[in-house]
Amino acid sequence: MKCNKIFVALVAAFSLITFTQCAKQPAANTVSEGSQTPTFSQGLKIAYIDVDSMLSSYLFYQDLAEEMLRKEENSRLLLNEEAAKFQKDVDDFNNKLQNNVYSSQERVNQEQNRLIGKQQELDELSAKLSNELVLESNKNAEKVSEAVNAFLKEYNKEKGFNLILSKASIMLADESMDITAEVIEGLNKGYKPNN
Repeated sequence: MKCNKIFVALVAAFSLITFTQCAKQPAANTVSEGSQTPTFSQGLKIAYIDVDSMLSSYLFYQDLAEEMLRKEENSRLLLNEEAAKFQKDVDDFNNKLQNNVYSSQERVNQEQNRLIGKQQELDELSAKLSNELVLESNKNAEKVSEAVNAFLKEYNKEKGFNLILSKASIMLADESMDITAEVIEGLNKGYKPNN
């Protein structure tokens, strides 16, 4: 799994949770009788966040991404080490087979079955490590999303926005509605790394 896959997963999870949170807010529009077009209340306050920029500058996210890269590298090294051991066993078997070292076909079959078992173990290890990384990535996405949502709730107590959107869902907006820099600053100010 590559870092950009983790990033995409985190962005997707964050966007989904952000929109879910916005959907829970009371509606600020009404539809007048006989009209299909909603009319919005005066003074509706809307802002947006560039989630990609926010995540790439958010220290908590960066720390989690670095930790994931280390875990991915450790998993890859472990898997490569086990694959190299298996390949050595296969090479040894083939050399012995070519040199007629085995005393019987039954012994050859036993060795082949042992190697098949080791291949299955290697496949299971690969699947296990991959699954652990996916689960860890999902937990990290949830942690980031929870931290961002908690910050936004506190931030919005002072700012009073009716709606905070992800820039990815906006076709056109006034740049004065972009609160990304403020959010990044607030998130990073509140982040206390565990060193």
